[in-house]
Amino acid sequence: MNPDPKSLNVPKGRHSFQCGGQTFVVDQKYEYIKQIGHGAYGVVCSAQNKRTGLKVAIKKVANAFDDLIDGKRIVREIKLLKFFKHENIISLLDVHKPEAKTGFNDIYIVTEFMETDLHRVIYSRQELTDEHIQYFVYQILRGLLYMHSANVIHRDLKPGNILVNKNCDLKICDLGLARGYENEEDFKTEYVVTRWYRAPEVILNASEYSKAVDIYSVGCILAELLGRTPLFPGENYLDQVQRIIAVLGTPTADDMKYIGNNNAIKYIKSLPKRSKQKWEALFPKANNKALDLLGKMITFNPEQRYTVEQCLQHPYFDELHNPDEEPLSGKAFDWSWDNFEPTKELLQNMIYQESLSFNDEVPERKKKSNQFQLKA
Repeated sequence: MNPDPKSLNVPKGRHSFQCGGQTFVVDQKYEYIKQIGHGAYGVVCSAQNKRTGLKVAIKKVANAFDDLIDGKRIVREIKLLKFFKHENIISLLDVHKPEAKTGFNDIYIVTEFMETDLHRVIYSRQELTDEHIQYFVYQILRGLLYMHSANVIHRDLKPGNILVNKNCDLKICDLGLARGYENEEDFKTEYVVTRWYRAPEVILNASEYSKAVDIYSVGCILAELLGRTPLFPGENYLDQVQRIIAVLGTPTADDMKYIGNNNAIKYIKSLPKRSKQKWEALFPKANNKALDLLGKMITFNPEQRYTVEQCLQHPYFDELHNPDEEPLSGKAFDWSWDNFEPTKELLQNMIYQESLSFNDEVPERKKKSNQFQLKA
C-alpha cells in the first residue's frame, strides 16, 4: 500500500506529492505539474526544474527490485540513455540519488519532457499528411542509425515508445529490452516486445537474428501511420504468423532457411497457400514511394530486408536525407558490464553509482525548427 505523504519522513531538501496513486519523494527543485503516463514500469509526471526553468518528465519505478530481471532492465536503460547523445533518442537528465547505497526500493528517472507519443497521435483526430508520416519515420530511422552504429538493437519499437511534441520533434524511448547484436546469449528468452511489431524470425524462434528486427518494427509503425490501425494485430503467436502470411504471402523454402524450429516450419507448411497482397490495395491513398519503402522493410526473410542505411537512402526521404546530418556513434556501447547475475543489493548499488554523475545541465536545443505542427 502506498504510504500517506504526511506520514513519510521526507529527507531534507526533498518534498513529496501524490501522482497516479503513488507518493513521489523528489528533490525540491522539481515542481510537480501533472500526471502524464502510467504503465507496467511506473507512473510518469511532468514537473519543472525551478533552477533551470526546464520542463521535465519524472518516472517513478516503485518496488523496482521485487523482480530482479525488471530491475536489471532499468539499470540497462539508465546506462544506455547516459551513453546516447542524439536528438532522436530521449535524453536522461537525472537519476534521483537514493539516501544510501542499499535499502531503498523506488527509482526516480528524470528525462526530457515530450508532450505525447505516436500511439496517441495515430488514434487522435489529428490529420496526418504524407509529410507528417515521412518526417516521423525519417526521425525514427535517424535515431536507429545512431543506435545500430553503437552495437545496440532496440528490440521494442512500437508507437507507444516513440515520443513526439507539437512541432513533430521525435525521440525514441524505453530501452530496457535493448541488446547488442554480436553477443546474444540471453537475447531470445528475455524477448517480450509487443507481439504486433515482432519480426517473423523472432516469433518463430530463429537460431539467430539481428538489427533487421528493428527495421521490421519500423515498417509496422509506418503501416500504422498510413492506415491508422495496426497492420498485424495478432491475438496470439499462431494468429500473428497467419496474419503476416496473409499479407506477405506463403514464404518460400529459401525464406524459411533461418528457421531452426521444425515445428514452426511444419506449421507454416500446413497453412493454406497465400499470395502476396499489394500494398496499394491495403493503402490506396498512400504515397507510392512510402509503399515501396514499406515493402523493403516488412519482409518475411530478414536477409531481404533493408538496412537502416538503405532505408534512409530511399527516395521517400529525398527531401530529408542528408548524410552530414545523420550522425553515427563514435564508439560501440560496452555490453561487458551486463553479464552478471542480479541480486537486490547489487542492483541497488548500481543505481546509486549511476545517480552520482548527474547535475543541472540543460540539454542542447535543436538548432533548427521544422515546418510541421500537430494541433493541441
